[in-house]
Amino acid sequence: MVNPIIVNIIEERIVNKGLNPKTGQTYILNDITNENYRSAIIRKLVEAYGWELDTDDV
Repeated sequence: MVNPIIVNIIEERIVNKGLNPKTGQTYILNDITNENYRSAIIRKLVEAYGWELDTDDV
């Protein structure tokens, strides 16, 4: 189970090229190591923005 608030925060940081607080660098999809959150964020990006991801990104 994922927290939708966390999914929204991470999605916004990825879309707006915000910083990952752990690394201090731009947040990227590969920073998400939890598979449940990663899947939820990918679904949200695809649904909201029509993003298509390479198989290397998934």
